[in-house]
Amino acid sequence: MSAPSVHAETALFAGGCFWCVESDMDHVAGVSDTVSGYAGGTTKNPTYDDYTSGGHREVVKVTFDPAVVSYEKLVDIFLHSVDVTDAGGQFCDRGHAYYTAIYVLDDAQQAAAKKVKAKDEGELGETMVTPIEGSATFWPTENYHQNYYKSQERTLSRFGYVTRADAYKGYRKGCGRDARVPSVWGDSAYKGIAGH
Repeated sequence: MSAPSVHAETALFAGGCFWCVESDMDHVAGVSDTVSGYAGGTTKNPTYDDYTSGGHREVVKVTFDPAVVSYEKLVDIFLHSVDVTDAGGQFCDRGHAYYTAIYVLDDAQQAAAKKVKAKDEGELGETMVTPIEGSATFWPTENYHQNYYKSQERTLSRFGYVTRADAYKGYRKGCGRDARVPSVWGDSAYKGIAGH
């Protein structure tokens, strides 16, 4: 991640599992911070136990330096990191909580997101199911979810008693994310994300 800029801006993306979106966005030049959370629902102060019943999606708030990566470029990178053809969730995670979305925070972001979506639909050759939503209140998730993908704290998971980082790797592979995205986007899958 980059150092924070005095001119930093914020983006809000829903791309299925917030651990995965956070990990991907952390590997984009110009991104200085990512925070996992919830948005789009009707309840206040949602938690991991009740956010779905409040109609929220898992989201990541991305802080970035527009001098390094523009909002348009960030939207393009995000769209190439998810399955924009899946209207039922993302990969093994199903239901509204895992639907993709771009939450725009102002009119300029809305115009930019529409422009990028139209361009990327041309590249894809079909209509994306990922909506552009209006501004939504962001609620950060519990601390143990933040930076889960690199945490060395140990946890009991379906993969045994392992670090959260190892549990994340097992989940991401088992859920099929890294296999599916290239089948949607081909060689442009994960473009702009270091390490992919």
